[in-house]
Amino acid sequence: MQKVAKFHKVSLQQFERDWVEAFGAGQPVRDIYSGIPLPRRATFGSAGYDFVLPGDLKLGPGETVRIPTGIRAQMRAGWVLLCFPRSGLGFKYRLQLDNTVGVIDEDYFNAENEGHIQIQLTNDSKEGKTLVLEAGQGFAQGIFLPFGLAEGDEAGGQRTGGFGSTDNKGDI
Repeated sequence: MQKVAKFHKVSLQQFERDWVEAFGAGQPVRDIYSGIPLPRRATFGSAGYDFVLPGDLKLGPGETVRIPTGIRAQMRAGWVLLCFPRSGLGFKYRLQLDNTVGVIDEDYFNAENEGHIQIQLTNDSKEGKTLVLEAGQGFAQGIFLPFGLAEGDEAGGQRTGGFGSTDNKGDI
């Protein structure tokens, strides 16, 4: 297997901004940040790198939450990181990413938000199940895949913004 990427943590300052925006002030952000491990595969044959929860999570049916992971991914040219919910959570709770699949482009690493990977989830349980997970438990997985270019592709902009910035020509 070839090595195509490296995970890093975002700065404490970036994590704190995003955490407070998502969950409000008053939590021990430094402690939460220091407990974040880099994503890893569970087994030799695993394709997905597990992202773990920085803090405890209780998500009722129909509820949505944005999780700042504290992680960024530096990739070789021609690669993308795709993020999905952990399979078991999808089956048991219909846990879904709000954008279906998280697409982390290779140039997102250098975005103004440090390429901070944030994952927005919804518990779409039809059986009324509440999802309860503790800090350190896996909730999402990322898989690196190569991507190709179409004939005549002339993309030349450079990303500066974060989420959705490639739609805003002022941010690329």
